[in-house]
Amino acid sequence: MSKGFCLLAQNNNDTNYVRQAYALALSLHKFNKDQKISLITNDDVPKEWKEPFDEIISIPWTDSAETSEWKIENRWKIYHASPYEQTIVLEADMLFTQNIEHWWEELSKRDLFFTSNVRTYRGDIVTSRYYRKTFDANDLPNLYSALHYFRKGDTAKEFYTLLELIVNNWELFYTKFAKEEYQKWCSIDLCCAIASKILDNEKEITDPNSFITFTHMKTHAQNWQLVPSKWTNAIGQYLRDDATLLLGNYIQTNMLHYVEDEFLKDEMIEKLK
Repeated sequence: MSKGFCLLAQNNNDTNYVRQAYALALSLHKFNKDQKISLITNDDVPKEWKEPFDEIISIPWTDSAETSEWKIENRWKIYHASPYEQTIVLEADMLFTQNIEHWWEELSKRDLFFTSNVRTYRGDIVTSRYYRKTFDANDLPNLYSALHYFRKGDTAKEFYTLLELIVNNWELFYTKFAKEEYQKWCSIDLCCAIASKILDNEKEITDPNSFITFTHMKTHAQNWQLVPSKWTNAIGQYLRDDATLLLGNYIQTNMLHYVEDEFLKDEMIEKLK
């Protein structure tokens, strides 16, 4: 059964997400030999950046995010575009910091799986609900779409078909399922949570005790008493020649969702190469 990683990257006016996807693919191969990874994009990919990808796939159908700054309207298409029977979906602004090949054995027991507990850069479970007020106020599953898995089949297809409907009509669904602490923009995390709520499948598609997680570098997620505007201004970042990554004095061993593009310096990419 084919398996691999898949990510969708679309550049906006501020961020080159294709560059981030290239760094992510380099980090995958640095720590995980013989793993497959595909990029879904309509943006130009320089010849050098194509090398670590097994496939570069055009976004199916029309570009639903053409006029969007956040570029999340096409995320539901990953299910249809993935060339693999089993797929781990990642956001572009992430890096591998260790071998995660053992994840496949755990994930293959499921048809669909979302991370629901994420970590600080110190390795602690994130307890802040700063970014999750809408989830709490409306009793929605605490899903993080930045790292999730699906096996092609009826269960995942049903979920992604519903997700398409929610993303394309998010204001209507937010009014019905997320009216408290109403969020005035379309979020793929929130759309996935609503889909799970409708399908009543939270217990089947996530486990807060799972070892499959990632480090989430949003500032309010770090359990800091004084929260800086950017984490990259608050702690040091060191990538050793062997690709060991330190944030502050902490060696990173989880997938890193670094969020802030300025973290990904050119010299980091050179070391990952």
